Amino acid sequence: MKGNLFVISGPSGAGKGTICKAFMKKHPEVYLSVSATTRKPREEDVEGVTYFFVSEEEFRARIARDEFLEHACYCGNYYGTPKDKAMEQLEAGRDVILEIESDGAMQVRSHFPEGVFIFVCPPSLEELEARLRGRGSETQEEISSRLEKAMSEFHRAKKYNYILMNDSVDAAVSRLEAIVTAEKCYMPRNIDFIDKEFLK
Repeated sequence: MKGNLFVISGPSGAGKGTICKAFMKKHPEVYLSVSATTRKPREEDVEGVTYFFVSEEEFRARIARDEFLEHACYCGNYYGTPKDKAMEQLEAGRDVILEIESDGAMQVRSHFPEGVFIFVCPPSLEELEARLRGRGSETQEEISSRLEKAMSEFHRAKKYNYILMNDSVDAAVSRLEAIVTAEKCYMPRNIDFIDKEFLK
């Protein structure tokens, strides 16, 4: 069987990165897609682990060759999900997680509708604001901007297959595990097996 593509997104502060990191510690058999970017590497970055670092010229060439599942320009730098890496893992039967912004998720959905789209949601708007303030790394203007963007993302939530409540990381990871298990049992993903093994 092919692997399943899980696309995880949600507003800034919802905790999607934290959930994915905790999930991957428990499930190293799942492939967490690594994005390509044109931004300069930071001291803590590891090539092929944090990002694949490429020049803007190379990134644009790869866009022209349709080599990304999704891509966007953010703060003057390009970011994109390499198509070949993800497809290679899926064909090998390995589940793949994309942790991306909602704009990218909608791009993936437009040409990979069989993907499983999961929207990470905080328990309340007040909690989302508290998490953003708790970071201590953003100005009031930046927090307000992120909250405004979050509202547009909540409007997109209905386009996802699942809403993943993140009231606590452990609970959210358990819910994600349940989604992954349910999708493996989903009939359309197993019909070829039924046909081959029982309806010859």
